[in-house]
Amino acid sequence: MNKLNSVATPRFLDALDYAVRLHGTDIRKGSSVPYVAHLLGVCALVLLDGGTEDEAIAALLHDALEDHSEETNREIIAKRFGEKVLAIVEACTDTPTDYKGGDKPPWRPRKEAYLKHLEKASPEQLRVALADKLDNVRSILADYRQIGEPLWNRFNAGRQDQLWFFRRLIEVFRTAGAEGFLILEFKRTVSDLAREVGTA
Repeated sequence: MNKLNSVATPRFLDALDYAVRLHGTDIRKGSSVPYVAHLLGVCALVLLDGGTEDEAIAALLHDALEDHSEETNREIIAKRFGEKVLAIVEACTDTPTDYKGGDKPPWRPRKEAYLKHLEKASPEQLRVALADKLDNVRSILADYRQIGEPLWNRFNAGRQDQLWFFRRLIEVFRTAGAEGFLILEFKRTVSDLAREVGTA
């Protein structure tokens, strides 16, 4: 499928509506920012990097299985948006395939499994995963500049673990073949965050 030259396609508009229905009352951790802002930010980065319609749709839905497994599932996503979209969403999901909500598995093993999974990701999966992590680290950096060290209390892992994860992501993305704007911007933003918190 070619690049998405217009977001006014029925599939994209359906995905946007579906994402808002799933995440419309969610907010970002420790803030009053609607979670949909993150989904739109990831989608925007995918489109800026030349992503396809499937990739843009997956960007909108990339957290659906992880955050709303009680309301949606792999079968619904595949039937409504196709197997390619589902494969990208699965690549961006760090919870087990049988996760049905509630407490997630421990943070470190979950992230290590996610990193291992990314090593075999396709270029389409890498683009959406990179856009997701870039938007996350940009948000963390912006919030750290506002509130400082209390920021880490929002998360299940502290400063050192978060920086470990972002640095490992750079290594894994590069090993998997990521190139271009997104990986360069991600690497730069992680370096800015490390410098800001004094661990560069």
